Amino acid sequence: MSGRFSAAVDYTLALAVLLFAWWFATGPMGLPTYLLPSPLRTWNALVTIALTGELWRHLGFTLQNIVLGLILGCIAGIAIAYVMTRFPKLAVWLDGPLVILQTAPKIALAPLFIVWFGFGVLSKIVLIFSLVFFPVFVGAVAGFRALDPKMKDLSKLLGLSSIQRFRQIELPAAMPEIFVGLKIGAVQALVGAVLAEWMSGKVGLGYLMTFASATYKTPLLFAAVLLTVVLGLLLHVALTILERRLLSWKGAARG
Repeated sequence: MSGRFSAAVDYTLALAVLLFAWWFATGPMGLPTYLLPSPLRTWNALVTIALTGELWRHLGFTLQNIVLGLILGCIAGIAIAYVMTRFPKLAVWLDGPLVILQTAPKIALAPLFIVWFGFGVLSKIVLIFSLVFFPVFVGAVAGFRALDPKMKDLSKLLGLSSIQRFRQIELPAAMPEIFVGLKIGAVQALVGAVLAEWMSGKVGLGYLMTFASATYKTPLLFAAVLLTVVLGLLLHVALTILERRLLSWKGAARG
């Protein structure tokens, strides 16, 4: 508990220093608003779109795409990783294509996804999925391969079926590595969602940034950027809480 309190104090102090530096740059230093709006102007822009309801529409759209892309990418990453660890010959065939797909620049693929899947939600989900899949896949492969062979022998002695072994032994043992990949994937999912909305969208935080930039509304642009940062932090915190609850057995085992 003391460690968590200390971390919270550190984050609060860092935020306070950042806000002070921001205020100092826009106040005493006198930077123009079109370069760096003051915290008050940014806050007013945020409150304005919140009161009109536009904030919740854009935020909800981006969040739903991120969550859906995370879920699909996580399921696919775990499933393919498990199949590849169970069937090594299949891993030889799939390893090359998966690496090629991962090394392809996603910024270059984004326009292709729009051409293939249209300007709607599907192209955005596919882009987010492509960014989430590989980190989760790599983490899951590492987790499944690190499983103690004695646990496999134990499952045979207990007469567990393949599904029971996966649910009760293999998946829980691989969860720490999976969560490492999932946290990385969550950050990339946020980047992918904003990128997709930049390129093709009429709603979402990415579109809000594009609109604010095109209309020279710098306070609104900074508000949208800060919202994206806050959303990323909240996703990280949510995944950390979920990890602690699902892996509570790990701490108990150490104790």
